[in-house]
Amino acid sequence: MDSLELEIKQLIVRALDLEDIAPEAIETNSPLFNDGLGLDSIDALELGIAIKKKYNVSFSAEDPENRRHFASVSALASFIRANKPI
Repeated sequence: MDSLELEIKQLIVRALDLEDIAPEAIETNSPLFNDGLGLDSIDALELGIAIKKKYNVSFSAEDPENRRHFASVSALASFIRANKPI
C-alpha cells in the first residue's frame, strides 16, 4: 500500500468518525459505498470536504464522474494525484 492510500484511509476514519474501523482494515480496491464500507451520500460530502482541506483538490457537485472518483480508496488516490496542485 502506498503512503497516499494509507493517508486516505486514515482520513476516512477520522473525518467520518469510524472509531470501530482501523485504517488498515479498509481494502484499497473495495467499494466505499453500499456493499463495501457502507458509506452514504452524507459521508461522501464530509469526505469530499476533508479531502479538499488536506489535499487542496475539489469535487464539483455536478460532475457525473464523482461516483467513479469515490468508488474506492484507489480511485480517490488517482483523482488526488491527477488534480493536486504542485
